[in-house]
Amino acid sequence: MRPYPPGRGRWLVIGWELGGFGFVAWTTARLFDLGPRPAGVLLGALAVLWLAGSWRILRMGVYVSGYGVRVRGLVRSRTLRWTDIESFALDHVVHRFGGFELTSGATVLIERRDGRTVRTSLWAEGIDFHARPGLFRSVYDGLRERHRTALTAAS
Repeated sequence: MRPYPPGRGRWLVIGWELGGFGFVAWTTARLFDLGPRPAGVLLGALAVLWLAGSWRILRMGVYVSGYGVRVRGLVRSRTLRWTDIESFALDHVVHRFGGFELTSGATVLIERRDGRTVRTSLWAEGIDFHARPGLFRSVYDGLRERHRTALTAAS
């Protein structure tokens, strides 16, 4: 179960991608003077790619269960047991460009017991939380509480 409702911005991204794929199909067909059949094949292949990508975009996120946490990204999913997780932490990302600094906001990291870190798509300025900052904090606190509860039950 995803402990938060996805943001409406996901639909904006999916629509943007549809427009982009449509533009690529149109320009490629014109550039290479494709006939109806090759243009149809290209359009069909791009439609399948768009559908698969849209499905993954809609399913992206952090899911929790009694077993642990599943982090679903655009291309890859990763599942961690509660007992493999040391803690959840906030990382305040800062990008440096020469003398300039650009703060990107907070993102949630999963710190594993083996010392490695797993990045999540939970980003305070991302498509799910940009207009709902209170929800971001609530999800972060909820993950920490769920982790504490699972470790207590496992002991």
